[in-house]
Amino acid sequence: MSDEAAERELEAALENAASSEPDELSEAERQRDEYLDSLQRLQADFENYRKRMARLADDVAARVAGDLVVKLLPVLDAFDLAGAHFSTSESDEAVALAQAGGLLLDTLAKEGLERIDEVGVGFDPQIHDAVAHLPGEEGDEQIIDEVLRAGYRWKGSVLRPAMVRVKG
Repeated sequence: MSDEAAERELEAALENAASSEPDELSEAERQRDEYLDSLQRLQADFENYRKRMARLADDVAARVAGDLVVKLLPVLDAFDLAGAHFSTSESDEAVALAQAGGLLLDTLAKEGLERIDEVGVGFDPQIHDAVAHLPGEEGDEQIIDEVLRAGYRWKGSVLRPAMVRVKG
């Protein structure tokens, strides 16, 4: 091979190498961008998963707490009945019973329990269960005349409607 042929070959190889460097560089940049995009999507998916799991844990905890409160409603009813039975008595037992019932109700109220036992308010079928009816004047609004059993809300949701007598 002559020097000229070797020179031409060397020039061709240099041109080929120079032209392939930008291709390799652009390929590396494209791969880098793909990896970065994939990583950002993976991070966003993980963050969404983490938030979804936190919401799910909160929902489960709220549902479990609500179930526990539902199981405690008969205890609150028993305190109400005992309080009504001892309402005229000032004995130590009656006072202790009233304090224990009040303490339980206050503790649950701090966590989100609301008692539904208002008399004289308008009848609302969402929160009241009418079991008796007294006639009123024609055109009168239906109002709660007597609460026969208190109802309860837990964090805004009705656990048990109040059993009431309606007038009107």
